[in-house]
Amino acid sequence: MKIKDKPILQHIVSSLKYCKKVDQIIVATSTLKADDQIEKLCPKMKVKCFRGSSSNVLKRYYDCAKKFHGDIIVRITGDNPLIDPTIVDKAISLLIKKKFDYVSNMVHQSFPIGYLVEVFTFSTLKRMFECHIDNQSKEHVTFQLRKNPKEFKIGEFFAPKNKQRPNWRLTVDYLDDLNLIKKIYFKLYNPNSFIKYNDVFNFLENNPKLLEINKENS
Repeated sequence: MKIKDKPILQHIVSSLKYCKKVDQIIVATSTLKADDQIEKLCPKMKVKCFRGSSSNVLKRYYDCAKKFHGDIIVRITGDNPLIDPTIVDKAISLLIKKKFDYVSNMVHQSFPIGYLVEVFTFSTLKRMFECHIDNQSKEHVTFQLRKNPKEFKIGEFFAPKNKQRPNWRLTVDYLDDLNLIKKIYFKLYNPNSFIKYNDVFNFLENNPKLLEINKENS
């Protein structure tokens, strides 16, 4: 689907290019025929593409990280066109500074859905891949890690107290979600920058009725 005449994936990649602590961006898609168009889009976005298992996303992540020699892996899902690169950088900094195995803002969520970030070391990913073969792990990658937090050194970070809105749904799974995101983009999009979380927060606080567009999907 497109926003401002660009595929959602392109908006996500464009925003992530503003990350100061990310060395390379790789689109890790599947080998399914339907994802050929994603591979074709990657040169246009000037990022690398990796194609792996469609049924085992954990294996896809592991194989991708191994191929591109990733020592720290940042997981961003392809349905979050408002992702803020400053939040991503914050997660990476925390993992490095405190020597965590895993850092996220989704264990105890304070940001809206659509701003969730996961960062983990390659050794943590390798351990998850080698130890967990359950279907939940294959689909959700870090499922067992979050299920068994005592096995790992986990760090968390939160939105500022006055800007915590975990009930806001700012991801794209349904057409109603897309309609809301389009309205946010119409107001805040700048092709030469990224959309800041603070600006989205202020816009929706001032226009709360917009959140009713996709409330049925929450």
